[in-house]
Amino acid sequence: MSAPAISRHLRVLESANLIERRREGRRHFIRARSEGLQSAREWMNQCMAAWEFSFDALDKVLAKERKVRKP
Repeated sequence: MSAPAISRHLRVLESANLIERRREGRRHFIRARSEGLQSAREWMNQCMAAWEFSFDALDKVLAKERKVRKP
């Protein structure tokens, strides 16, 4: 991976508040931000709950279809 690609990835992580970056001269110091990870975890949990709900609803529809199609 090239240096510019790494820099772009770091900027994305920084804008998402998942990392914080500071410079001292030419050196960059990067640290993970647990607060940002907590927000990401909450968002993923919401998505997961929606997916599980959707799969449960799909399972019910499929079970109904199986009952209808049984001879």
